[in-house]
Amino acid sequence: MEIKRKVYLNRLINKKNNGMIKVITGIRRCGKSYLLDPMFRNHLIQEGIPADHIIKIELDRASNIKYHKDAEAFEHYIRSLIKDDKPYYLLLDEIQLVEGFEFVLSGLLYEKNVDVYVTGSNSKFLSSDIATVFRGRGDQIRVAPLSFSEFYAARGGEKFECWNEYLMFGGMPLILSMSGDEEKSKYLIELFSQTYFKDIVERNKIRRTDLLDSITNVLASAVGSLTNTQKIYNTFKSHGENELSLNTVNSYLSYLEDAFIVRKALRYDVKGRKYINTPQKYYFADLGLRNARLNFRQQEETHLMENAIYNELLYRGYNVDVGVVEIRKKDKRVQTEVDFVCNMGTNRIYIQSALTLDTPEKTIQESRPLNNIQDSFKKIIVVKDAIKSWRTEDGILVIGVMDFLLDPESLLR
Repeated sequence: MEIKRKVYLNRLINKKNNGMIKVITGIRRCGKSYLLDPMFRNHLIQEGIPADHIIKIELDRASNIKYHKDAEAFEHYIRSLIKDDKPYYLLLDEIQLVEGFEFVLSGLLYEKNVDVYVTGSNSKFLSSDIATVFRGRGDQIRVAPLSFSEFYAARGGEKFECWNEYLMFGGMPLILSMSGDEEKSKYLIELFSQTYFKDIVERNKIRRTDLLDSITNVLASAVGSLTNTQKIYNTFKSHGENELSLNTVNSYLSYLEDAFIVRKALRYDVKGRKYINTPQKYYFADLGLRNARLNFRQQEETHLMENAIYNELLYRGYNVDVGVVEIRKKDKRVQTEVDFVCNMGTNRIYIQSALTLDTPEKTIQESRPLNNIQDSFKKIIVVKDAIKSWRTEDGILVIGVMDFLLDPESLLR
């Protein structure tokens, strides 16, 4: 089964020879190494780069353990493989295993004929590390689990059957090689507890792992809902958790973000053109991992679909916020919500997620926030129904979720 990740491959290709260290990050087991080799390596070979000018070193192999505590020897080995002035492409997998790797990479930047690409495990190589370690010399490519279009292209079959499986088990690549629900469930539960949680606990020296566990479950239960740090803190305090502080809650949330498990969407006041600090929404990088946290119990399709749309928008390169639109209702000012305010450069799109618009009242409800935005940017409602796209009387585009997810041009119509 071939998994094609053309979007990420093209992003990597577009950054080729830009004078910076290309840093491939993302949640563990999402396919970072696969993107580097075979995908990017095959591209280089197809472009005519000789195989001996593509240097691939996997630092998690036993044969390379000798370099883990000897950065100088590691750099010497790399330089011994560079024989001439022609372009070389250096592909380093799990670079964080080498103590002092940042000095090795910084030194290689002075070599005009060496283009450097690295992957790093998120136990020691997290999103917050990039700016610190590379000091403006790192160009990050953030890889996520499979988008629905990537998942469907690899799996095939009936679209909505595939959609239901994606909502349940998510897009971790290894899921595609598993046949039974029990095997998939066990894999995701163990992946979360034995890999991601251990990474966070070890890196941040967390003593109260039970609190980290509980806070993660709170986020998993609240996908698609506004989450307030103070409210989480108050809930724990009301249950007699006296050791917990507000700073601890904030720290644990940031640890989950840094490990690429969740992403925070800020609220944006569309009319006031300003951000609202709290509350926010948190979305999971992978729906299967979210469901695994709750032992596959809470399956609210409305919230799962919203999470899937959020991930798709990030996959397409948008910056995504949650919109707040104030409207007047019976002489009162009421805040309404636009699920997503999507920005890319000077372009903006407003998107609502709704399972169905099966009644005129539901259409009015979902359209009201969009109709109260006084600008000319595109406004869209994504529904689960298998429908032909249509427009409301106010010009809002209504599109089915399959068309939205499987057509990369769906937002440009």
